[in-house]
Amino acid sequence: MLQTPPAPSELLAQLVAYDTTSAKSNLPLIGFVREYLEAHGVRSHLIPSEDGHKASLFATIGPEGVGGIGLSAHSDCVPVEGQTWTSDPFTLTLRDGKLYGRGACDMKGFLACVLASVPSFQSADLKEPIHILLSYDEEVGCVGVRPMIAKLGDTLPKPRAVIVGEPTSMQVIEAQKRIDLYRTVVTGLEGHSSAPDKGVNAIAYAAELVLELQRIAAEEAKVTHDDRFEPPYSTVGIGVIEGGTASNIIAKTCAVDWEVRSLPTADPNAIPSKLMAYAEERLLPRMRAVSEQCSIATEHDHAVIGFLAAADSDAVSLGLKLTGHNKPGTVAYATEAGLFEAAGCPTVVCGPGDIAQAHAADEFIAVSQLEGCMALLDRLKTTLSA
Repeated sequence: MLQTPPAPSELLAQLVAYDTTSAKSNLPLIGFVREYLEAHGVRSHLIPSEDGHKASLFATIGPEGVGGIGLSAHSDCVPVEGQTWTSDPFTLTLRDGKLYGRGACDMKGFLACVLASVPSFQSADLKEPIHILLSYDEEVGCVGVRPMIAKLGDTLPKPRAVIVGEPTSMQVIEAQKRIDLYRTVVTGLEGHSSAPDKGVNAIAYAAELVLELQRIAAEEAKVTHDDRFEPPYSTVGIGVIEGGTASNIIAKTCAVDWEVRSLPTADPNAIPSKLMAYAEERLLPRMRAVSEQCSIATEHDHAVIGFLAAADSDAVSLGLKLTGHNKPGTVAYATEAGLFEAAGCPTVVCGPGDIAQAHAADEFIAVSQLEGCMALLDRLKTTLSA
């Protein structure tokens, strides 16, 4: 006979102990989850990455052949390098009702609650199944969930609704912004800094591009507006600038990494198109007057598509029913929700923890948030057993 299942905090301690920074393998954590599920009579399927160093996991509890509800989490977390922690980030530490550890909030707390609920799910007379979907590499562009989503409705059951348990303080979220990452590389003409007129300083022109991006962003804020979001418009962020070799050398190259977080209804190509038009009309003619070899090129690194639930979304209705809230909200950060929605799985985002704690030093999740999530999962069990 199985022992009393561990509390969410006990499971969270074990999950946090696995360093699943996106640059590392998640297989040890996946192995732990799989063994835990098997101990409770739940079989799971693995969807390995192409190189075999990582895997997603899909498991079903309850009857087969009907849609059911998917509970989605990602296994990876962001690095701790360069951060100052007051305790070991991979040892869960309780202080003043808060559980500290990397990934405790984003989003192993939700996974711990799901695992802690497995025995209760198993003992219930579910009329619809509960699916557990655990992915990898969400933090680097929602990479790992895509092969799993591609199998839904084919070799894996397709949930009729999905709850993505990202930290929302247990609020129901029906929409998120789209994120596009870009790298713009300016190539100038190097030379001695004593003769700046003989060269083309890539850093100087990159600075003009950055200023133009800020101007475009301010312009977009006036024409793209949705009060459901905070801030209520599409935004531009400058992340990294790299260029030059020495102070007495005219910089030949400069690269700028930047992002656009656009409203889900906005044209994602609007801002990069305006930037390149500015580069071609205002900057390149001046640069090529000195050297025809000069260039400005922008590459689209990757995108996380926006999420906008349908007005009559079953997932949003379910989320409101389970939480008791009256209306859903929105977020500006990225989740896997848009990918599920695009694949025909109505989706809602709702999970324990405050996004303000995610990715930060001394990341934590309040014990009360875990309790709230456990209550929601218990109500889900009751709903699917009726």
